[in-house]
Amino acid sequence: MASKRKGDESHSSEMTGRERKKQKTAMARTIAVQPIPGGSGSGSGTPRPQTVNVAAGPSKGVRFENVKQLPGSLDVERFAEARAFEINAMHNAMLSARDSATQRAWQQLPRHLRRRAASHDVRRVPLRLRDKARAEMDSISRKKKSLPKRGKAKRLSRTETFLKRQKDKTWLETHLWHAKRMKMENMWGYRLAVQPTEKAFRPSHRAAVHGSILHDASYHGFIELKGPEDVLRTILESCCDAQGPSPGAKRFLTGARACDTHFYKRGAYPFELIAPVTIIWQPIPVTADDPHMDVQVNLQSSEAGPSKGRKRKGKSKEKAKEKESDSQSPSRRVWLKVHPSVFHDVYVELRDATSFALEAVKKAAAPGDPACVVEMADLRNKLNVFEIMGPKASQVIRGALRPVLEDIREDFKKFWETLGDLQTTASLPRNMVIGMKVNDPRLTFPPKNAKVHLDMSDPSPSTSAAAVFPTSVIAQSEIWDEKVRNPLQKPRYKKKDLDERRSKNAIPGTPLQAIRQDDCIPIMLIQRSVEPPASPSTSTNHLDSLTLHGWTLILPAGWAMPFFSSLTYTGTRVSGQRERAAQYFEASRPSFPRDYPATEAYNDYAEGREDEERERWERKPPAKRVNYAKLGIRSPFRPDWGVVLGLESSKKTQGEGEGMDESEDLIPAQREEHDPNIIIEPHPNESDLAHVTRAFARDARESNQPRSWLLQGPAVPAALEAASSMFIRSSGLLQHLNALRAKRHLGPLDPNMKAEDIWKVGLIMVKLRMCGRGKPEDMGVIYKLTDDEWKNAINMEQQRKRGIPILDEDDEEGKTSSAIPPESSIIGYITAGNFSLSLGEGHAIGCIPLSQLFDIKEQAKRLGHGGPLLVHTRNREGLVCRVAYLDVLDS
Repeated sequence: MASKRKGDESHSSEMTGRERKKQKTAMARTIAVQPIPGGSGSGSGTPRPQTVNVAAGPSKGVRFENVKQLPGSLDVERFAEARAFEINAMHNAMLSARDSATQRAWQQLPRHLRRRAASHDVRRVPLRLRDKARAEMDSISRKKKSLPKRGKAKRLSRTETFLKRQKDKTWLETHLWHAKRMKMENMWGYRLAVQPTEKAFRPSHRAAVHGSILHDASYHGFIELKGPEDVLRTILESCCDAQGPSPGAKRFLTGARACDTHFYKRGAYPFELIAPVTIIWQPIPVTADDPHMDVQVNLQSSEAGPSKGRKRKGKSKEKAKEKESDSQSPSRRVWLKVHPSVFHDVYVELRDATSFALEAVKKAAAPGDPACVVEMADLRNKLNVFEIMGPKASQVIRGALRPVLEDIREDFKKFWETLGDLQTTASLPRNMVIGMKVNDPRLTFPPKNAKVHLDMSDPSPSTSAAAVFPTSVIAQSEIWDEKVRNPLQKPRYKKKDLDERRSKNAIPGTPLQAIRQDDCIPIMLIQRSVEPPASPSTSTNHLDSLTLHGWTLILPAGWAMPFFSSLTYTGTRVSGQRERAAQYFEASRPSFPRDYPATEAYNDYAEGREDEERERWERKPPAKRVNYAKLGIRSPFRPDWGVVLGLESSKKTQGEGEGMDESEDLIPAQREEHDPNIIIEPHPNESDLAHVTRAFARDARESNQPRSWLLQGPAVPAALEAASSMFIRSSGLLQHLNALRAKRHLGPLDPNMKAEDIWKVGLIMVKLRMCGRGKPEDMGVIYKLTDDEWKNAINMEQQRKRGIPILDEDDEEGKTSSAIPPESSIIGYITAGNFSLSLGEGHAIGCIPLSQLFDIKEQAKRLGHGGPLLVHTRNREGLVCRVAYLDVLDS
């Protein structure tokens, strides 16, 4: 290495890298000078070029006497020829100096403008460096040849381009808004938003608890049934849950309330659960002279005068007979809101149930009675659904929407005027339906949230919105009429037309006044609650879970973005699938299809998740991935419910040849007969045929062993009590199920089904709450405690209640043993687990066999423990088993 001292000549011949770099830069900045002919140093007679350094020093000045000797005229060509060497030397020096530059344009920026990952946007550098930065851009990207553009005649429009991208999925009307701000995935035939790109998990939870949060649920499909009221009631009762009130009960039949129930295959309750559905009846029309009457059917006038001739006597009797039959069973209309993953299954089952109901009516009808007709229609892409949750949901609705002035209903006026003062929709009757017609929300954009005004001088609730009870009058809405919905699919005025009208206002910012030509949109509001079970089955406190209330807004197709823009402008957060599932989890409610084992939708969901997680696990090298075999995890990617219930062996679950039955892809060769009395409106999407044929293929499968079923519903505690009241629990449960079927006019279960088999394959939803530390995760394992572990857990619980410090660190963390339990002690799996933000501790939802629940109860009774039931939980990637409280979940 060269010495830094100037007087050291021992290493003067060696040059450092910095000196060589300076020498190279100096050589690049040197301009060659033409040699003087015959000058010194030209011994060979050949002129040698001389060089001059442009940075050597200041140039010599020109004397005034030399300027006087310049010629009066200059020949440019001769002058250029004489100076050709100097011009070329200057040009070459400029090129060499530019090519030898050691700093790029982005490196010449000051320190406070530099970034670690430099942007390649030329506009981000100062103006003096833009040309240099543009020249230093990657030449490969500039060499890419773009395809020739189509001519104006062949160029696709923006709408056609978007339609081409929807061949294998469907976009919601708010897709572009979500795609710019959220992570999107293909789910259930739609392109849906999963979660925001920003960190929004906790802010979304706070918005749901203290503010308002909006979710576009337009992917839910609607099925419309239209026909005689008694026939529709028969159809729904044969397919819906036998627990709780019937979908044809008086509280729902008037259309004043929506019915939340579960849908089964026709006459198969409690087996063959399909999905939870929401049933909405069209409100009964009322007369103008009595607008406050709650239940009144709009009957046809029967004031016919006496017949004056014998020829019309028979016709008059037939008309009177038809009017009498219409008065006994008027024509009604009902909607079913269905999850998109099971839409085709529900559609097929409704069609089959309608065929059986019409066949029964046909057999019971007299020879001269007219034929009974039921119409079915697919209303997908005809309606939009928004879910607004939180205590400020009413203020958002009140500030963003403006009802038309022509509404003369007194109850509605009273409700709407005090809606802004409603602190929470929990004070309203559950599933209350509000129908109205509003003006175009773009006329009053931007909206303002309504402010809560509490009048302490008048504490009586008679003047509040909560004092309005659900009636068919307040539920009236024109959204049921197809002739009103179809013309509204395309707004009459575009946004630019409204902006032009707004620019003509004398005062800028003044809202537009609605005129007769503006659109009036019929909508429907439904009170929505996501709350824990109302009747706890054990001693654990269900009130600790979060309770969320809000509204479900239903509006016609084509108006999603105008309403969505007004609702989001009020400061409401927007949620995706993750935030919506978190709301159910915080409220201890099962989310479909994640928490519904023993259903076809859950099998599809579990299969997709299994493929995704297995692929992610196999991409990792063996040294960097979890060894599930060492951890004793029997089925790491999918819960093996068949093994838990004893229907399959564990070896089959671990085998490589596991797969779906080949008969699932087979299509039955013989077509079913179609009832001509069922009028079905087909959906324009041709791909629906594949889903329908798959549903028929699943029905055609024959299984030699009983299939698992899920015990859920509001009457689960009654079923458990009925089973425990008898010495043979399976017989008590079977007797209770047959009693529920008798309420829906269904016959008893197949006598070939043994009570023991039904008892053996039954699953029940449970809620888990950690005793100490720990956060349960999805697909965690639920173990049964031994007697010694149970005693240790009881002692630990008693010490914690008494305030005695626990010396064992493992016990303090909620651990009773670090050994891996045997596979024989597995009794269930966790379907949804996480840290609950509302409870402040670990929380999970899972399923266990019905027989194991009673075994745990017997164990607790034998050990003299009267508190909550205890179990062990372990995550897939952990070795620690933690104690958790177990409670039955009433869905």
